[in-house]
Amino acid sequence: MKVFAANSPSPALSETVAVITEWVRVPFLSRQRRLLIALLTVPALQFLLGAFLPAQAAEASLDSSDNTLLLISAAMVLLMTPGLAFFYGGFVQGRNVLNTMAMSFVMMGIATLVWASFGFSLAFADGGAAQAVVGNPFTFALLERLPEVWDGLAVPGLTFALFQGMFAIITPALISGALVERISFRFWCLFTPIWLLLVYSPLAHMVWGGGFLGKDLDFAGGTVVHISSGVTALVLAGLIGARRQWPKAIRPPHDVTQILLGTGLLWFGWFGFNGGSQLAVGGAEIPFTTTHVAAAAGLVAWSVVETWRDGKPTAVGMATGAVAGLVGVTPAAGFVTIGSGMAIGAITAVLCYISVQVKVKLRFDDSLDTYAVHGVGGTAGALLTGVFANAELIASHPAGQVLAEQGRGALVLGQLQAVLVAYGLAAIGTFLIAGVLRGLGVQFRVTEEAENLGVDVAEHGEEAYAERVGSPQLF
Repeated sequence: MKVFAANSPSPALSETVAVITEWVRVPFLSRQRRLLIALLTVPALQFLLGAFLPAQAAEASLDSSDNTLLLISAAMVLLMTPGLAFFYGGFVQGRNVLNTMAMSFVMMGIATLVWASFGFSLAFADGGAAQAVVGNPFTFALLERLPEVWDGLAVPGLTFALFQGMFAIITPALISGALVERISFRFWCLFTPIWLLLVYSPLAHMVWGGGFLGKDLDFAGGTVVHISSGVTALVLAGLIGARRQWPKAIRPPHDVTQILLGTGLLWFGWFGFNGGSQLAVGGAEIPFTTTHVAAAAGLVAWSVVETWRDGKPTAVGMATGAVAGLVGVTPAAGFVTIGSGMAIGAITAVLCYISVQVKVKLRFDDSLDTYAVHGVGGTAGALLTGVFANAELIASHPAGQVLAEQGRGALVLGQLQAVLVAYGLAAIGTFLIAGVLRGLGVQFRVTEEAENLGVDVAEHGEEAYAERVGSPQLF
């Protein structure tokens, strides 16, 4: 007989306890396994979802896709300025090509600093009592105190400011086309920053920053960019006068291939200019497509008119027609259908062609047709936007209510109002700024010797084609 210690349990009791312990332990371990599996599964699902679904920013109100669109578009719009430099540079004579290109390139420096300092704030900050016409220059000075998410969008405030800054770079660069081969580079570098602060930024605020023109349609800069630069070019060209020996000594562009290269860069960058102005990925396919078909229609329309009048199309005409189409569709890009975009491009190109012929008849030296293309094209585009605007596409815009309640005529009249304001502000502002600078003794025009021998050497001490300097009769 087996003897047990005094307090030890009986075998039957021990077996019972063992069974109960195992019964409790197994479910417990099972629960542990389930918990462990869950802990491993959650991050795995997060990884898979992150790989196959659109990434979302930490903030629910930010959209990384929209942010990417604007950042890429900003880079594309910046590329337009070198493209413009090549476009303009191909038109002028070889002894002036560096100066012509430099007037565009220098804006990548000057305009950037002006925009980051006070320009953006003037254009997009709350102006308080002056909100109808201009923003507070100190609210976002030096791009400080920008909101993490720009109001009404799903992108950071800094992204929005950067994107809009690229428009401020190319707009004054456009002006230079009317003044090439004779304007003082020093005057240019003093005039443009003041113009950006007193003309461009207030106009941008009136149209895009909550000002009194916000009810009118300007998708990407028909009034803000093209009319303002075109009218400014017209005024300055009138003040500075024609090039010496013009139009008797008119010579063809020194490098048409350079013009075509510039046109290609401009066309590519315009996808960011107009397409990016959708400010969101959703719906961006419309301005991207209308931009392209308008350029194509402008190119073809200009070529057809040239062939009808002169018997053959020119490469320069094709390039100019494409740019005219792009200018015309700029205020309309996201507000019209594809067919309407095509019509706007063709109509604008024909009107710009006529304006170039009128300029020649009037013997007015708008050297590279800045007003004839950007002023006239921007004006035509702004008015045609009112004519062709699609009710569904402008439903969320204040102009949509105007169209619904007052009809198409009221919409076009609103567009005309914006055009007239842009003309007045650009013309008066330009005249006053130029007058003050000239009154302070700033040289407006290069010397006769510099103009005859070449502005490149006189203004920059360098030349693009060394063998051509001093031989103006040959190029």
